[in-house]
Amino acid sequence: MRLAILCLLGALAAPLAAQDRLPPAPYAYQQLKDPAQEAQAKALMESLRCLVCQGQSIADSDAPLAGDMRHEVRSKIVAGESPEAIRKWLVARYGNWVSYDPPFDGATALLWLGPLFFLALGGWLAFGRFRRGDGDGEDGA
Repeated sequence: MRLAILCLLGALAAPLAAQDRLPPAPYAYQQLKDPAQEAQAKALMESLRCLVCQGQSIADSDAPLAGDMRHEVRSKIVAGESPEAIRKWLVARYGNWVSYDPPFDGATALLWLGPLFFLALGGWLAFGRFRRGDGDGEDGA
C-alpha cells in the first residue's frame, strides 16, 4: 500500500521536475548589433509560426521554444546563412506547419483548395435558391 502511494505521489510530482530551469538562449531576447541582419532575422521570425502558441509568430511569442527558435534564426543570420536556407532548415526540422505560407502539395491541398470549394458550393446553393425563389413569386401573382 505504501509503495502504491509513493508511486502515485511520484507520478504527480513528475511534471514539476520537467519545468524549464535553463536560462534563455543568448539571442532569444537580444537583438543583433547589425541593423540589416536584425531586419532580416525579424522578417523571417514574423513569417514563422510558434509551435506552442500556434496563433503567434515566433517574433511575438514568449514561449521558451519560440525563444530557442529566435536564437537559432539570429545565430544562423550572423553565421551568414540566407533566410530561405534557415526557413528550409526549420521546415525540415518541424514540418510545413512552422511556416505561415506552406507550399502546395498533397498534404496541404485541402488547406489551399478548401476555401475555393466552399465558396463555389455556397454560390451554387445561393444561385439555386434565388432561381427557385423567382419562379415561386410569379405563380402566386
